[in-house]
Amino acid sequence: MSASGTVSETNIGTLQLVHRGKVRDVYAVDAQRFLLVATDRISAFDCIMPSPVPDKGAILTAISAFWFEFLSDVTPNHVITTNFDEMPDEIRAHEELRGRSTLVKKTTVFPVECVVRGYLEGSGWKDYLATGAVCGHVLPAGLTQCAKLPEPLFTPATKAAEGHDENIDETEFARIVGADAAARLKSISLAVYSKASEYARSRGIIIADTKFEFGTDSDGNIILIDEVLTPDSSRFWSVETYEPGHAQPSFDKQFLREYLESLDWNKQPPAPELPAKIVDATRERYLAAYRLLTGRELS
Repeated sequence: MSASGTVSETNIGTLQLVHRGKVRDVYAVDAQRFLLVATDRISAFDCIMPSPVPDKGAILTAISAFWFEFLSDVTPNHVITTNFDEMPDEIRAHEELRGRSTLVKKTTVFPVECVVRGYLEGSGWKDYLATGAVCGHVLPAGLTQCAKLPEPLFTPATKAAEGHDENIDETEFARIVGADAAARLKSISLAVYSKASEYARSRGIIIADTKFEFGTDSDGNIILIDEVLTPDSSRFWSVETYEPGHAQPSFDKQFLREYLESLDWNKQPPAPELPAKIVDATRERYLAAYRLLTGRELS
């Protein structure tokens, strides 16, 4: 924990660190449970920035907790609790973890990203310009950047340990996870996106695209895991300012990417320090998304 109150890295000496990702530190609590800790790290272009974003981990945790509960009638999930006071003593001994920790069921994770796209942007837009299709889905001619797609598309990807995830077609997807699981993951992903995007639009946010992760629990059930529908895993736009034909202002870290694109930086480590105004503006975008989606203030 830094002097400014941000949490860039965690160390719980009594628990085994299983994985330190770009944002989350994952600990084994026991044979059945993991602890996910969302730090204030932020990454762009697959590089972790040296400048953390205050409260980012708490915002991500609170947004995911909201969505996991909201979507529980669509799919079960891995959350046991996000209430810090209900967690084991060895976790509660670390007060800096309050508000950014999720106690979850241990699962066997599918090695794929379940991506759903409702609008034409990012790699999907580049794909469409080059081929007239997005990940093998042929689309009508003449669509513009950020246009709403005729229907949401399921476009899975492999999960890369390092570097970029790689888009795959549904045949390869089924080969990796099995035909039955592939059909189920696609169905759940589209159902989750449908319910979430309808709700978000009523709150002033367009979910342009997002990615989900799934695992199987000890009984073999497919459940939603990791984070869900946050500004880190999704592209959020304002309903009020949405205008197809060009890039949209966003509530996610696209703002940070655009700043980094303006620098003379080769997108290789080490990443540059971020000015305070960029850090603050990024934090405000994440907070705005949380407030709009939940109608709450961050506690």
